[in-house]
Amino acid sequence: MPTDTSSLLWGLLFGSIGLGFLIFGKRQRKLVPFACGLALMLLPYFVSSSLPLVALGIVLVAFPYFVRL
Repeated sequence: MPTDTSSLLWGLLFGSIGLGFLIFGKRQRKLVPFACGLALMLLPYFVSSSLPLVALGIVLVAFPYFVRL
């Protein structure tokens, strides 16, 4: 679990974006946004440091833009 405030806030931000991706992917029946949304929501549970959290979060947010399945 996040121990400092920045990790907690970054986790909240990426979790919220992930929820949006998850809902969008479910309604549009698109696998990539659904999977990225799920990964963004679970990411703060497995990564507790701020820098890797931000780096992986940005990659997962940009991934559906470049991969359209």
